[in-house]
Amino acid sequence: MKKALVLGAGGFIGSHLVTRLKKEDFFVRGVDLKYPEFSETKADQFVIGDLREFGLCQEVMLEDYDEIYQLAADMGGAGYIFTGENDADVMYNSAQINLHIAQLASGRSRVKVFYASSACIYPEYNQLDPANPKCSENSAYPAMPDSEYGWEKLFSERLFLAFRKNHQLDVRIARFHNIFGEESSWKGGREKAPTALCRKIAMADDGSEIEIWGDGFQTRSFLYIQDCLDAVRLLMDSDFYGPVNIGSEEMVSINDFADMIIGISGKNLALRHIKGPVGVRGRRSDNALIERKLAWKPRYSLDQGIEKVFYWVHEQVVSEKIKS
Repeated sequence: MKKALVLGAGGFIGSHLVTRLKKEDFFVRGVDLKYPEFSETKADQFVIGDLREFGLCQEVMLEDYDEIYQLAADMGGAGYIFTGENDADVMYNSAQINLHIAQLASGRSRVKVFYASSACIYPEYNQLDPANPKCSENSAYPAMPDSEYGWEKLFSERLFLAFRKNHQLDVRIARFHNIFGEESSWKGGREKAPTALCRKIAMADDGSEIEIWGDGFQTRSFLYIQDCLDAVRLLMDSDFYGPVNIGSEEMVSINDFADMIIGISGKNLALRHIKGPVGVRGRRSDNALIERKLAWKPRYSLDQGIEKVFYWVHEQVVSEKIKS
């Protein structure tokens, strides 16, 4: 039986990854500050602890693993990342974890390490036109991310690649583009656009309106969680180490995205635009490299994925109303 260590196993992507690895008959050890919020972890062992502490990292890395997945990070949606109020924590906390893991994983002859980077590393100057963003992997430099979160992710990419070059670390790096799905944060300030919109629409009375940050013409591409996991597993089973985009090329404006979810809800709602953090004007995954290297394409369209997520968020909203 193969053995995997999932760091950040209490988070959205991490908890789904644990479930996926268990279905593939891995023995899985998870580590996080917290258990998954919405379901029981499927991990064989789950360690509650702070990966910023070197001693904890040493402890969980004592055993031999076939695969290590480093997803642990201080992160959130636009309301957390782009206000500027959390920049020091975002950079320090995530970098501290990555420094520990790169050091402790290097020199091991048989372990593969996955590092979850982000589309936020791409330069803001290539994402000013919402209709024509440029996010091919080779466009990352000259670097100019639009957030400290993006700068830290770019630093950590280079950290892991340096350890690959100097210390034979068998690492694979993927740049995630707006991964969404069931069991992700949907309230509290760290939620991202898909679940935030689903929450607003699920809670709105028919005939009312919902708030949209900015003018709504900013564009994004969103990738359903099961497609993300397919790509991660293909990357880990390959000899290709990246960095590579994992995302969808199906781009949508936030206004059109909101209208799509409103259509799923069956409600008649209007959009009201207010000031708020919005990030870059346009962003879409460029999948040419991953299609060439891994022959991977998403299986789920945006409307298929967001329909599943809307009904899940709707259930959470109804459940909270009943409890209150």
